[in-house]
Amino acid sequence: MENTQIELKTYRAELHLHTVLSPCAAVEMIPPLIIQEAEEKGINLIAVSDHNAIENISAVMQAAHGTTVTVLPAMELQTREEIHSLCLFDTLEQITDFYDRLRPTFPEIRNNVDYFGEQFVVDATGDFVRREERLLITSSSLSLKDAWELTTDHGGLLIPAHINRSAFGLIPILGFIPKDIPLEVLEISHHINPEQARANYPQLTGYYLIQNGDAHQLSEIAGFNRFHIAEPSIAEFKLAFHRSAGRFHELIASQNAK
Repeated sequence: MENTQIELKTYRAELHLHTVLSPCAAVEMIPPLIIQEAEEKGINLIAVSDHNAIENISAVMQAAHGTTVTVLPAMELQTREEIHSLCLFDTLEQITDFYDRLRPTFPEIRNNVDYFGEQFVVDATGDFVRREERLLITSSSLSLKDAWELTTDHGGLLIPAHINRSAFGLIPILGFIPKDIPLEVLEISHHINPEQARANYPQLTGYYLIQNGDAHQLSEIAGFNRFHIAEPSIAEFKLAFHRSAGRFHELIASQNAK
């Protein structure tokens, strides 16, 4: 039998990144500038994760054509408990099916632009397509467990976001990490390192930690994650987190992530 060697590649990744669709994002967060910033920083893997919406993912993917940057579809979902989680997927088809199921769980509240900010859907060049009229920074009626199940059922990976942050963080809100949800990976904010996080929160023992810029402006695109994997995919991420089959993940210290 022929023994084929799988070629592993190194990806520097920013997996928590907002576009102008998120009302809290800067107007500079348009597809071509996001891709340009990533390339200039040596980041070759990003995940577009707007608040409770997916409409700008395709535009960023199109802007990345012909560049060194791979774009994964994602969303920052706010659950009933007001906990933020990254929902990562391999394909647009997966996240579109996921969103079709998720969409009815959000309240129909109109965005107040003067208070919350604009929510722009744009094309690959960053040109205006339309405004999203529904306020995106609201909570789904799904619980965190419901959200994990829905994400998993659609082939995705749910990662509670900035779990140590007082606003929308899992630990400050719940006070614990729920044992009835088989979470594998947790995101800590970029204001703390993994050693400090584990010292401050002993309940993190046994969980793998990632870190992102939670970028709402170009300067915040950080790329703290380095993956050694065959391809950017949920299956490969899981192998890397478990340091299996030669795959691995490591965090780049914030002060060295330039």
